[in-house]
Amino acid sequence: MANKNQIDELKAILLARKESLSANIHNSIDSIDQLKDQDINDELDYADFVSDSFTEGMIANHQLDELKQIEEALKKIKEGTYGICDMCGINIPIGRLKAKPFAKFCTECRTVYEQENLKRAKA
Repeated sequence: MANKNQIDELKAILLARKESLSANIHNSIDSIDQLKDQDINDELDYADFVSDSFTEGMIANHQLDELKQIEEALKKIKEGTYGICDMCGINIPIGRLKAKPFAKFCTECRTVYEQENLKRAKA
């Protein structure tokens, strides 16, 4: 289990990443709004608009997902359950938390989770 100092360090990393993601998401939304205001003169302009909008939207969605995971991790820190695997209940190794501070699963359970998602996707 991570000690108080390690958790405080990870919390600072999570808060900094949350701030960065929030700014990036805001900028993506602004970029999409600016794209909407552009004059579309022909099919090439339209194709560029669709491509750029799609890219900005995908980036924003990915960042929103990460932001949600960070907020869940910060909530767990507050509740005193941070660093405990959601699937098996064991302590997530500190090395994994340092690599991914918002990890919800230990390495073994993450593998099982990914395999199950892959099976569902194929079905």
